[in-house]
Amino acid sequence: MTPDALFYETAANAHGLKHDPFKAIVAPRPIGWIGTKAVDGRRNLSPYSFFNAVSDTPKLVMFSSSGHKDSVTNIEETGVFTCSLASRHLAERMNASSIAVPHGVDEFELAGLTPVTGRLVDAPYVGEAYAVLECQATQILRPVDIDGRESDNWVVFGQVVGVHISPEILRDGMIDMAVARPLGRMGYMDYADGGAEVFAMTRPKAG
Repeated sequence: MTPDALFYETAANAHGLKHDPFKAIVAPRPIGWIGTKAVDGRRNLSPYSFFNAVSDTPKLVMFSSSGHKDSVTNIEETGVFTCSLASRHLAERMNASSIAVPHGVDEFELAGLTPVTGRLVDAPYVGEAYAVLECQATQILRPVDIDGRESDNWVVFGQVVGVHISPEILRDGMIDMAVARPLGRMGYMDYADGGAEVFAMTRPKAG
């Protein structure tokens, strides 16, 4: 890091830049395209850019909602959700499903997507997606700051109980990322195409 590097304290957030750079630094972030169903049967579909895998034994994923939105409410009431892979071929429709609409509006219909009910969980997923995770919620919590104050965020953890994979993206028994082209959220209004450049590296071994 050079001596003239920009430094700022986040308490004041006085970075002097046009936009807050935090989310551009923590990038690319996978997109959790979360499908839920309310107790009255209404469907909901929303993309979350604070999403990731937590572990593979057990298979856990998480997403964080800024504000207590319909996705969180539905999961609190039903205990289940799905996560559809947001790929490049669905980018525009994923973006269309992100619009803030009144409670009860079906984002599947809004974005022209096919809702399919999970095999193991009573929640809808995107029929056009290349891969889908069916999840049962394990924890919902509100993270606190360094002063112990609760934030206006809800973090949902779920255990993956079922996985769907389209044969379209399978090559030699593995998912071909150059075909799946998963989207990653960058900073600002930018997205990354995870299939633009795919390369492998072997982890080094000590000794």
